[in-house]
Parts: sequence; structure tokens; C-alpha cells
Amino acid sequence: MSTPLQDQTDETSYAAIDLGSNSFHMVVGRMDKDRLVLVDRLRDSVRLGEGLREDQSLDEQVAQRALDCLERFGQRLRGIPPEAIRAVGTNTMRQIEDNGAFLRTAERALGHPIEIISGNEEARLVYLGVAHGLAAGDETRLVIDIGGGSTELILGQGTEPGQRDSLYMGCVSMSRLMFGEGRISEDSMRSAMLRAALEVRPVRHIYQQGNWSRAVGSSGTIRAIRSVVKANGWSEEGITAASLKKLRKKLIKAGHVDAIELEGLSDERRPVFAGGVAVLSALFDSLGIEKMQVSDMALREGLLYELIGYTRHIDVRTRTVESLVERFGVDNAQAQRVEMTATALLSQVARPWDLTSGDHARMLGWACRLHEVGLSISHSGFHKHGAYILANADMPGFSRPQQAMLAAMVYNHRRKFSEAAWQNLPEYLLEPTRRLTVLLRLSVLLHRGHSPDNKPMLYLDIKDSGTLQVGFPDDWLASHPLTHLELEHEAGYLANAGFKLKF
Repeated sequence: MSTPLQDQTDETSYAAIDLGSNSFHMVVGRMDKDRLVLVDRLRDSVRLGEGLREDQSLDEQVAQRALDCLERFGQRLRGIPPEAIRAVGTNTMRQIEDNGAFLRTAERALGHPIEIISGNEEARLVYLGVAHGLAAGDETRLVIDIGGGSTELILGQGTEPGQRDSLYMGCVSMSRLMFGEGRISEDSMRSAMLRAALEVRPVRHIYQQGNWSRAVGSSGTIRAIRSVVKANGWSEEGITAASLKKLRKKLIKAGHVDAIELEGLSDERRPVFAGGVAVLSALFDSLGIEKMQVSDMALREGLLYELIGYTRHIDVRTRTVESLVERFGVDNAQAQRVEMTATALLSQVARPWDLTSGDHARMLGWACRLHEVGLSISHSGFHKHGAYILANADMPGFSRPQQAMLAAMVYNHRRKFSEAAWQNLPEYLLEPTRRLTVLLRLSVLLHRGHSPDNKPMLYLDIKDSGTLQVGFPDDWLASHPLTHLELEHEAGYLANAGFKLKF
């Protein structure tokens, strides 16, 4: 299939990997002039959520099933540039608590970093994928995506998502909880729907009928329901409330998961089908949905479109940063002065410090723009306030590791380095973040007085991985004793963090 896109002439391949609670998906696309052409799709019903234990550890057999799938995906990724690949983990990956052990193993199997994204970010990407598959229009849409462990609700217009929420229910989690032994009865179906309705209740007033013109569903669960109701003649197009009612009666009559025989239902979908039907039924009832259109595009297609946007310098993260700058009243002129100096320093050390990727420069620039965001709360400890904002704010476009990276840089941009600030970073981001933070600190130090006066261009050299030599124009430091004193203090701070500063 192909969908229209604006001007783009290269034929670079892009790959998006969605590691869901029920299935792992990968789509590969290529730009053909002005169109995105999907050239390959891979899917494996891993059912990762099935292996999540009560203590949030992962069953070894399920973990191995996931790793085997990722190795196969990794083989398909060979030859695709790393910057044209994005892999994200969703609900179950968010819940695993093993100090990152499974994530590191998964990244080795795939051969590429995996971002763990928040529920809100998942919802945004779902909407982006769905919106590109729909005819253009200004009407307000309700988009629903039922995954294995979470359900995303989004209101949006055109390609822009608005309100979005992630609910803690999905086809795998609901099936395990309410149909755990495979039995399906009228009571268990009613109880499952009530439980789902309880999850919806806090946001029901936002998403109920009257706040949108068209309801659209995506994900494997909703597509499977659409296939069944159509194959059985209960709905010619999409899913209706009446067709869902007939489907529930059929499932209850079957009595057990193993006894379900429905035209249009695959064997691998059968174990989690009842839970998915209960969730969608509750959403129809709670939100007043009578008919739902079904989209074949979802999170992974949203990832593809965003990847293409990155290569065309249309990065939603820039808009997010600009919004935060405005919202928290950041001194934009000061932020730009710091950013200009930091960018110049990065250009001098990018190769010896292995900071050559475009995202390194972008993350440093965004940290410069946001390093004073905490001043809106208090001047005392504003770096801590800023880090808290960046770690917890809804930041469209940013993955959890990227938010953690920004938060760590802002926390450590002044005074003593806090080792605790690095704890939420995946291992592959730790050293790049530390090095970018050093560049941020030096840039902030030079502009500490918030003066619009031009500062000298610094010469920065890396003598070895941890030794920095900073050069100033002749006699400049002698005529700026405060900066000289601050550099002496900075040398002490950096020494405690494993860096040696000479000037």
C-alpha cells in the first residue's frame, strides 16, 4: 500500500519496530518521489504481557520467545542506516523491573537501541499513523487503539492529536484477569466490561459522544473484531454496537476459549480475543459509540512518518521545546547565547568524544534552551526543579530515555554532579549524556552574568577521553577574574565527576 506525502525524492529505506504486549511488529518503507511505499511487514505473536509476573519480572520462556523474534527482525534491518530505524517498547516493556537487563539483551538481539515510550507518547504516534491513512478533514476524531496491555484514547483534528490518555487495560491483560482459565460466561463477560468501564470512568466526559464527529479504531484487536463481524454478516463496514452485541453472545455460547469457532478469527488471536471484545464493548457503551471505522495503520506507521519528518528536518520535538520555553517563561535570548557557545564547543570535540550523531547536537541544543526552565518555580535549586519538570512533563516526540537524558543534563548543569541524576539513563546513553553535560556546563559558565555582550570564542581540545584543555584569547581571563574563579571551582566539580579541566 502507499499513502501520499509531501516532496521527498530519495529512496532511503526506513524501519519502524513496535514491541507491544501481544505482538511484535516491524514495517519497512521507502520513499518513492512523493509517496511512502510500505515494502515489508513482519509480525510475531510474542504475547510478552503473558510472561509478566506479579513481581514485574519476565518469564524466561516468554523472554526467549521475544529475543528470537528480535533476532529475526535484526537480520531484516541489515543495510538500513541506523538513523532510519526506530524501535519502541510499550506497556509491558514499561512495566518490566529487572534493572534494564531484558532491555539490554533485547537491544543486542535487535542490533539497535530500543526506546521505552510513555502511554501518552504511544497515543500520539498511534494518532499520527491513523491520521495519515484517513482522508483529509477538519472534523474532530476519536481514535481508539487497544493493545495487549494498554488502551489509548485520542481526540484530534487532521494530523494533529489533542487530548490523549493511556488506560491500563488491553486484550492480554483483560484476558488473563477475567478469562484466565479460558472460561467465558455471561457473568465473566459482564464483569470484564464493568472493570473496563471503571478504567474509562475518569476520562469518560472528555471522550464521550458529542465531543467528536467520527470514531476510528486501530490495532490488531480491533481489526480482528472487524474481520469477524464482517465475515459473519453482522456489519458490512466497520464495527457497530449491534454487531458487538452479537459477537459477545457467540463468545458466551462457546463457553471456553478453545471452543471459539468464528469465521474471520485466527488461531493466534483466539486466546486474547474475549478480553479485547470486553474492552471494546465497554468503550462503546461508556462513550456512546454506535459505529466505528477501522484503520489499518497505527503506531508503527506513525513511527515511519515521524522518521521521515526527522530526515526532512520536521521534528515535533522542536515544537515541544518551544512550547515549554513559552509556557515557563524562559529567557530566550540567554538560552540562545548558551546554545551558540555549546554548539561551537561540540563542533570541536564531536569526533574525539564520539558525539557525531545529529541527535547529540539536537539534545545539547534543547538542553541549552531548557536549562533555566526551573526558574519559574524558584531560583533556589532551579536546576532540580527544571529536571523534575523535564522528567515528568508530557513531551510529545520524546521517548522516556530522551526525557531522562534532558532531565539529567539540566540537573547537572551547575554545581556538584549528582550521580543519582544518571540512574534513569540506559547504559548506551550514559557516557554521551555526561560529555554533553560538560559542554552545557562550560557554556552556561561563560554566560553566567546574562550579559548580551559578545563572549570570546573558546578553544576546546580533548587530550584524552577525560581531559579537557580550554583556551581563551590572550589576557582575557586576567581581565575577567570572576570567570577565572568560576573556572577554578568548575575544575573541582568536574574532577569529582571523572573529568580533568585545564585552562
